[in-house]
Amino acid sequence: MIFQEVICIKDYLNIPEEIELIEIFGTYNNRVKYLKNKFNVQISYSENKIIINSEREKSLVKVKNILKEIIDITSNGHLIDWTEFQYIVSLYESENDLTKSQKANYNQVVNTTVSGLRVQAKTHGQSDYIQSMKKNDIVFCIGPAGTGKTYLAVAMAVEFLKTGRVQRIILTRPAVEAGEKLGFLPGTLYEKVDPYLRPLYDSLMDFINADKVAEYKEKGIIEVVPLAYMRGRTLNNAFIILDEAQNSTYYQMKMFLTRIGFNSRAVITGDITQIDLENKKDSGLLIVQNILKKIKGISFIELTQNDVVRNPLVKEIIKAYDYYERIKGEKNGKN
Repeated sequence: MIFQEVICIKDYLNIPEEIELIEIFGTYNNRVKYLKNKFNVQISYSENKIIINSEREKSLVKVKNILKEIIDITSNGHLIDWTEFQYIVSLYESENDLTKSQKANYNQVVNTTVSGLRVQAKTHGQSDYIQSMKKNDIVFCIGPAGTGKTYLAVAMAVEFLKTGRVQRIILTRPAVEAGEKLGFLPGTLYEKVDPYLRPLYDSLMDFINADKVAEYKEKGIIEVVPLAYMRGRTLNNAFIILDEAQNSTYYQMKMFLTRIGFNSRAVITGDITQIDLENKKDSGLLIVQNILKKIKGISFIELTQNDVVRNPLVKEIIKAYDYYERIKGEKNGKN
């Protein structure tokens, strides 16, 4: 019987003195345990050095790069949470890498919530989205639920208002969702549209306390209105967010975009897999990129399931639905 000798490869990583081991290894070494199980490596620590052992060079290199990424980002003052850790792992698992600009954006605070939490990019896509909102007058952000499309836009809008770059914030959504039309709903206009606009208020009140939001609404500094009521207006010195844009028609999208005035920014967000219009092909979000993609100052950002920062199960749910819908589409195409 011939026994094949197993060769174990070893490598090291230095930890800067100012970084605590828990910031790298996680609470109760949960990150180390995760990496050991996922990549079949051994990780230990001695004299300010992380020691990595593995029988497979590829696994060792991936784990070393993951830990180095965590050390680099932590050294720049950003403490990585579990969601960010899993995201970094997923990048190196697929053999991607962070660019210098994307890495730098982990340390750029978009805004701070009322409770003191810093809002920053947690993924490549979010990093590109944030930079795009800073540089362009009109930004389209398309992607699935949980990618931070609306939340980051609201955070940026409030930052623009606080720093005096705009004089007001306007948040809008199409008021036709799930087949319901406002005229058939009971109550006043605001009672009718409130359920549709409530998610925008929720995001807003993370950055401005409720009393201040009420005051700003009364003064017209903040408006939360259905898309249909934007017709005939010209919006100057404003940060305008059109949310759930997949439910706007071709003509509503055109109407909205032509409302944008001087010194204004507009962010349009939507998920083209969640169109509630009776005829999905009527969605103004589906064809707008083909129409506007060559215009300077207009940017299109596409977020994917890799940018989902909710419960990790959400990412798996999105993948499962994407697969089901793709298979269903292929079957329908054959019939």
